[in-house]
Amino acid sequence: MSPTMPRPLALCVLLIATMVWGFAFIAQKTAMEAMGPLTFIASRYILGGLVILPLALIEHRRRAEPISRRDWQVMGLVSVAFFIASWLQQAGLMSTSVTNGGFLTGLYVFFVPFILLVLLRTAPHPVVWIGMPMAVAGLYLLNGASFTSMVTGDYLIIASAFFWGVHVLVLGYLARSTARPIFISSVIFLLAGLFAAVGAFATEPVTLDAFRLGWGEILYAGLLSTAVGFTFQAIAQQHVPPANAAIILSAESLFAALGGALFLGERLPLIGYLGAALIFIAIVAVETLPLLRRKPAATG
Repeated sequence: MSPTMPRPLALCVLLIATMVWGFAFIAQKTAMEAMGPLTFIASRYILGGLVILPLALIEHRRRAEPISRRDWQVMGLVSVAFFIASWLQQAGLMSTSVTNGGFLTGLYVFFVPFILLVLLRTAPHPVVWIGMPMAVAGLYLLNGASFTSMVTGDYLIIASAFFWGVHVLVLGYLARSTARPIFISSVIFLLAGLFAAVGAFATEPVTLDAFRLGWGEILYAGLLSTAVGFTFQAIAQQHVPPANAAIILSAESLFAALGGALFLGERLPLIGYLGAALIFIAIVAVETLPLLRRKPAATG
């Protein structure tokens, strides 16, 4: 059993992780001024994976049961989904705003129920049928009450949300199956980073000058967003009810919008803020209402 952490402290730790992830969109956006998306992805994930690797190996050694061949195969597949999601999101940020990127990435919560429906024939919670049109309406307003104003980057990030949904689902399965969440994440980070490195050397100019100009963004995304953010989440979610955690994690898009406004001067028209609010409400509803209806697990 993990050491007990007071719930207020756990909530603060989870909020810090959410803030770090939200503000990471700024680093992802500005890094593109110095390097290509694959170069940035490779740098951040290899760095983040190596930083948490010692914790991952300690966790792995504490488990007596070996990881099955099937779980290793699933780990490889989810690493591919994680890489594709990251690549699409990073490429999307080259042409869309940090604000749009944060809210559109959050749409992955709508893909999860439909992936479950196709793969496991599990019907979505009824709130999905309410939240989906709310999110579409919010997307319409976010882009100034017009879908024609959407740029290529918006579509790329919406596509990335599907693969984030796959990643979330399969990661949850692997964490339960192996009881090694940190080890699994380290492996996924390193594999995705290696995939990106191969792609970067094949298609992008990888130069020392790019790393010199973008080292700050790489350190923030690799150390804070990837290593610290994940570790804080893994620790805090052991002591926070799932519904509470889901609400806090949903605020990632709000921190992305706040960061875009403070550091990049991004502004939405008034109707755009209404759209952002609709998307946020829909995301929170889809994440929390199904959890609130579940019976709390017995504790002892």
